[in-house]
Amino acid sequence: MDNVEIVIFAGGVGRRMTGSKRPKQFLELSGRPIIDYTIEKYATHPQVTRIVISCLASWISYLEHWLIGRHYSIPIDIIPGGATGQESIFRGVSHLRNQHPGDMDAIVLIHDGVRPLISEEAISACIESARDRGPTATIAQASETIVLMDEEGRVTDVLPRSRCGLARAPQGFRLEELYAAHLRANDERKGDFVDSISLMSYYGYDIYTVTGPSENIKVTTPMDYYAFKGYMEAHDQESLWKDSE
Repeated sequence: MDNVEIVIFAGGVGRRMTGSKRPKQFLELSGRPIIDYTIEKYATHPQVTRIVISCLASWISYLEHWLIGRHYSIPIDIIPGGATGQESIFRGVSHLRNQHPGDMDAIVLIHDGVRPLISEEAISACIESARDRGPTATIAQASETIVLMDEEGRVTDVLPRSRCGLARAPQGFRLEELYAAHLRANDERKGDFVDSISLMSYYGYDIYTVTGPSENIKVTTPMDYYAFKGYMEAHDQESLWKDSE
């Protein structure tokens, strides 16, 4: 089986999650940290062979202890994250690459620790696209009008919604290509890419897309947390109704 590996980056401290003493990825819902909902989606996916988590260093022991009780069946490595998302991703990619250097068929998916509402179908689609076409972004179709503005706030263009998407996660790549692009960015001291598809696009790669669930939000604010809570409660209610039929 080909290697399909996951980098979950969780090195942030969550400054926008006001009132919490925990980093956002370790806020709990129903007794579980948010990041575990994310991990579960990948640890139970039939194609995934390994996960590496680039974690906030001061929370590594907490996460290690938590995962002992979860008994996931695939290897999950936890390493210290970096000062930025880009650095955390590079550390995860480097760790995976060291497991099998030169494996040109290995696929890696990059995912935020605080995007727990991804689906198995979207993960599978991203893997397939990255393997068959190239660098792939999972998107949500835009549901509102998107405008371009100049520096003074004037609208310069109105974009058709049918051609607009919101870039989310996972983002899929061939491991060797993503690793090489990161090395180049490091050599050129370019450390401000907002995500991996931005990095790959900058270095000339075509980026493809697959559509994921619209609820696949990033939990970074209290409003996001309550939206996540609502989605989970709705899912539990739906399951309850199905079980009673």
